[in-house]
Amino acid sequence: MAWNEPGGNSNNQDPWGGKRRGGDRKGPPDLDEAFRKLQESLKGLFGGGNKRGSDGGGSGGGSGKGGGLGLLGIGLVVLVAFWLYSAIYVVDEQEQAVVLRFGQYHETVGPGLNIYFPPFDRKYMENVTRERAYSKQGQMLTEDENIVEVPLTVQYKISDLQAFVLNVDQPEISLQHATESALRHVVGSTAMDQVLTEGRELMASEIKERLQRFLDTYRTGITVTQVNVQSAAAPREVQEAFDDVIRAREDEQRARNQAESYANGVIPEARGQAQRILEDANGYRDEVVSRAKGEADRFTKLVAEYRKAPEVTRQRLYLDTMQEVFSNTSKVLVTGDKGQNNLLYLPLDKMIESSRSGTANGSNAGTPSQSANDAAAAAAAARANEAQQRGEVRTRETR
Repeated sequence: MAWNEPGGNSNNQDPWGGKRRGGDRKGPPDLDEAFRKLQESLKGLFGGGNKRGSDGGGSGGGSGKGGGLGLLGIGLVVLVAFWLYSAIYVVDEQEQAVVLRFGQYHETVGPGLNIYFPPFDRKYMENVTRERAYSKQGQMLTEDENIVEVPLTVQYKISDLQAFVLNVDQPEISLQHATESALRHVVGSTAMDQVLTEGRELMASEIKERLQRFLDTYRTGITVTQVNVQSAAAPREVQEAFDDVIRAREDEQRARNQAESYANGVIPEARGQAQRILEDANGYRDEVVSRAKGEADRFTKLVAEYRKAPEVTRQRLYLDTMQEVFSNTSKVLVTGDKGQNNLLYLPLDKMIESSRSGTANGSNAGTPSQSANDAAAAAAAARANEAQQRGEVRTRETR
């Protein structure tokens, strides 16, 4: 027989073996009873126990109402304290805060103790003096259609917190996209040689200028302070070929430097020799012209004197000419009276001195054989002179 059939449960028990409402229960609690007790407790907490007090007495109702008001006051105080704790904030020396009221910009506050009114106000606080960094690396296509890997580091800071918070959603993501765009544009306009060698500084300057122009157009409130383009390299798949190209370029530069060094040494020397030849030619020209002018002037003056006294001038010219001729010869001819033989005089001492001086001033005084020949010639000339003198003496004695 089922438990809920009439007469099937004489003890008025539920399926768990406990008695129904009004008796002792030993099974699970009744849900209705639990909700009813919870409701009575809440009514007593917020002053709803006066109904029960009317049934049981006035003193019980007054006590319940006073306890409910006290708990409500404590709750209000706790709420106000929590609101003040969340509304008062401190802005550091390096920070700024933007306050929005009802979703619109209200003010920008600086360092110090400040207050705002949530939930009507919202604040955004950021460090505006700290420099932040963003790194980027990727494969780029150069102007001459070569692929290179260019690592890049961008240093920036927040210059306008209002624009940083309100104008662009996720401004740092916009910075990353703008950096990639500027980098690809500059690398795509530069040859591979410049990217890999000395063109990095110029690239960094162009990237910084273009990136700042993008950020100003977006009104992100970000200022780029520095762009560093690190050492670019070729992809690893073609690194060996790029190394060969770099070595060939270095060999070319070394050969070019050697050629320039040789040219710098030869060209000035050749120019100096050419200038010396020109100066010698100019000097010789001036000398010849001056001598010719002097001879012409002397001849003109001599003609004038000759016209005044022809015989005297002719005799003077003859004597000057003979003096010049005899002063340049080493032989002296001594003439006697008519009918007598002429005597040829050789000044050996002068000849020997002139020979010695010529030997000393020559290229290392010649060879020993030449010195011996000169001495033999001098001895022969001395013997001939002595023989001639003896013959002259005999002739005079005979006469």
